Amino acid sequence: MRPSKHLFAAVKSDRFLTAGNPTGLTGLLTHPAPRSQLLYLYSSTLSKVAQLPAHSVYRQSVEAITKARLSIIEATKPPGYEEWAERAQQKVKENPEMFGKDADISRVYVQARLTRERNHFDVEWDGEKNVPSALEGTRTAEEKDSHERSIQAAMTQGGELQGWENEPPLEASQIAEIEDKIGGGLIEEVIQVAVGEHTLVDTMLESKS
Repeated sequence: MRPSKHLFAAVKSDRFLTAGNPTGLTGLLTHPAPRSQLLYLYSSTLSKVAQLPAHSVYRQSVEAITKARLSIIEATKPPGYEEWAERAQQKVKENPEMFGKDADISRVYVQARLTRERNHFDVEWDGEKNVPSALEGTRTAEEKDSHERSIQAAMTQGGELQGWENEPPLEASQIAEIEDKIGGGLIEEVIQVAVGEHTLVDTMLESKS
C-alpha cells in the first residue's frame, strides 16, 4: 500500500520521506513529525478520557485502542533518538517555566514551526499556482487547518522555545512498519483518526458536565 500511495512523497533518499509533499491521497500531505504528533494526541486523549467513569464502555474502548497504538509509537524510535533525548532533556530542565520542574522528555512534545519547501507539485506546467479544491466532508480546509493549529499550539506547551531541536525523523521503513502494525492506512490517515478521537473525547466530556 505505502509504496504506491507515497509515490509522490519525493523521498530525500531511500531512508526518509520529504515533509509537506503529496502522499498520493487528495488533500493529504506527508506529515513533518508524525511520531511527536501521535505521542501528544494519544497521551492527551488518555488523560482526557480518564475523566469519564471507569465503567464507561466508551472509555474502556478508547483506552484499549489508544494504549495499544501508543505502545507501537513509543517502541519505534528514530535513529539518533537517544542522543537527541539527552539534549532535549537538558533544554527542558533549563525551561521549568514552560515544562514544569520535573518534566520528562518522554512526555514533552514540542515541534518547531516547519516551512514547507516549494516543489514541482505546487506548480502547473504553465507556471500557475495549483490551488487545491475544498476537501470532502463536513469541515472545510480552513476549518481543518484551524483545528490543526490548535493542536500544534497545545504541543508547544503554550509558548515559543528558542533553540529547540526537533526530534530526529523516522525512517521510511519505520513509518511503514508502524502503518502495518496499526493497520489504519498511511500514518497521515492514522493522525487524522487520532485528531478525531481527541476531539470526540472533548465532546463526551462536555455532554457529561
